[in-house]
Amino acid sequence: MELSINKVELLGRVGADPRFGQSEEGRKVMNFSLATGEVIRLPDGALREETTWHKIVAWEGKEILPFDKVKKGARLSITGRIRTNVYEKDGQTRHYQEILAQTLKEANPD
Repeated sequence: MELSINKVELLGRVGADPRFGQSEEGRKVMNFSLATGEVIRLPDGALREETTWHKIVAWEGKEILPFDKVKKGARLSITGRIRTNVYEKDGQTRHYQEILAQTLKEANPD
């Protein structure tokens, strides 16, 4: 099998308080959106900030910030991997991507 890499590093802010769940085995999971921004130079030379929203899934673990610390507006540093999910709706196959967090830490304010 050929070696490949699926790794993401994000630094951004939580968009809304997370949603919490639990697996049948009792493992706790947290889902939330993280906003990252970048500055784009337009053809006329003006600058514009663009925001990208990322769906984050974090399972409770030693490299994951305690869930009660993750709130709307919190600045977080996340490493993880991209997962694409497939589902059917209205007879059409749809895809969405989410980031499976492997580390989740508080980041210093700007």
